[in-house]
Amino acid sequence: EVQLVESGGGLVQAGGSLRLSCAVSGLAFDDSAIAWFRQAPGKEREVVSCFSSSGTITHYADALKGRVTISTDNAKNMVYLQMNSLKPEDTAVYYCAARNWVLCTWDASLYDSWGQGTQVAVSS
Repeated sequence: EVQLVESGGGLVQAGGSLRLSCAVSGLAFDDSAIAWFRQAPGKEREVVSCFSSSGTITHYADALKGRVTISTDNAKNMVYLQMNSLKPEDTAVYYCAARNWVLCTWDASLYDSWGQGTQVAVSS
């Protein structure tokens, strides 16, 4: 059974930084794609960034481009999302998701496993 557990969210002032972590178990990193999504109140869930085991990193959220970095530590089965220069509009629940396929996609329905989410709140 695949389990994803996010951590690292919290309240931060605009301009600040956060590093979100996703602990992954039950999934082989070498044959999967792992993505970060976010969902703000009243909005649809959107993909932020995705790491494929092929080594490809795909950034989807234009609003975050240049301000986020996705990385992995395969030895620890961890995926990270470093977010800098945070803005109030980045406030959302951030989710880690995994699919048993090497290709990243923006389509949330194609991810097989999800974490419970971690809240990020950015104050102005």
